[in-house]
Amino acid sequence: MTTTKLFNSTLALALFLTVTISGCKKKDITQDETLTGPAKKEATNSTSAIGVSGPKGVCYVEVNGADIRNVGKYKLSTGQQLFDIAIIFAANINYNTATQKAVLGFNSNVSNILNNKTTYIKPLQDKGIKVLLSILGNHQGAGFCNFPSQAAAQAFAQQLADAVNTYGLDGIDFDDEYAEYGVNGTGQPNASSFVYLVTALRDLLPNKIISFYYYGPAASRLSYNGVTVGSKINYSWNAIYGTYSVPNVAGLAKANLGPAAIDIQATSSSTAASLATQTVNNGYGIYLYYNLPNSDVHTYLSGISSNLYGGKTTVYAP
Repeated sequence: MTTTKLFNSTLALALFLTVTISGCKKKDITQDETLTGPAKKEATNSTSAIGVSGPKGVCYVEVNGADIRNVGKYKLSTGQQLFDIAIIFAANINYNTATQKAVLGFNSNVSNILNNKTTYIKPLQDKGIKVLLSILGNHQGAGFCNFPSQAAAQAFAQQLADAVNTYGLDGIDFDDEYAEYGVNGTGQPNASSFVYLVTALRDLLPNKIISFYYYGPAASRLSYNGVTVGSKINYSWNAIYGTYSVPNVAGLAKANLGPAAIDIQATSSSTAASLATQTVNNGYGIYLYYNLPNSDVHTYLSGISSNLYGGKTTVYAP
C-alpha cells in the first residue's frame, strides 16, 4: 500500500491518507567529514544536474498518479536541469505474518517503473538526475524502528540493496510513516533498529545515496552504541510541507540538509518562493519538492528557481 505524504498549508498542518493497492544545483555538495570512505565519495563526487551555484533540488513523485519522468522535463532558461534527485514514492516495508519478517513490497505502479527501468529510470539518469526509491510503512506493523535484532535489520537491508542493484537505482530514501507499530503482534520502536538498518545498508551500498525524510519514530532514534545515522546517510530533509525546519541529524553538514519543504500542489507560490530565499540566505544545500503533477507547473517552479538560482524555469518535451 502506498500512502500519500504529509503536507502543510500556510495556516495549519493536515495529515491525509490515500489507500492504494498493496505494495506500495547546482554546485557539488560536500558531505560532512563524519561521513567517510566510499559513502563520502558518493556525496562529494556526485555530478549536479544543473551545474550552477545553489541548493540541490529533490523531488518526490506520487507514481500512482504521475509519471516519474516529469522530473526530467524542467530546466532553467540556461538549459540546465532544475531537479537533481527524483524519488519514486513509494515502495513499502510489509510484514509477513507467517515468517514474522519484514519484506519489501511494490504496488503495480512501482513495479511497472522498476521492471521497465530503461523506459522510466535511465532517461532521468542520462540527464544527470539521480533516482531513489522511497520506502514507506504499510499499516502492517513493520517499520524501520522495530527490528527485533541486528540480523533482522540486516536481512531487510539486503532486500533494499538487491532492489537498488537489480533496477539500477541510485539509492534509498527512508520515510518512517504509516508503519502502525504493534499491529500483527509486532514490537514497538526500539533504540537500535534504525541504526542497525542504515549501517547495514551503507555497508552493502557504499557508493549509493541514502536519504532520510525527517519524520516519525526514526527521527528520535538516530544514535545507538556510539553509531549515528548521520554518519551513514547522505541527506536529510524537513517533512512538513510549507514550512522551514532544520532536521536535527548530527553528523550532516548544512550542505546535506533541507529545511525547506513544499507540496507543489498545495503550498502557495509566495510561500514556496520565500522558503527558497531562506534556504539560500542560510546556506543550506537542499530544497525539497513533493507532488510533481503531470500538468505543466513551470510558472510555479520559476518563482522558486529565480530565488534559488537567479533564473526562471522552462518546460520542454523530453
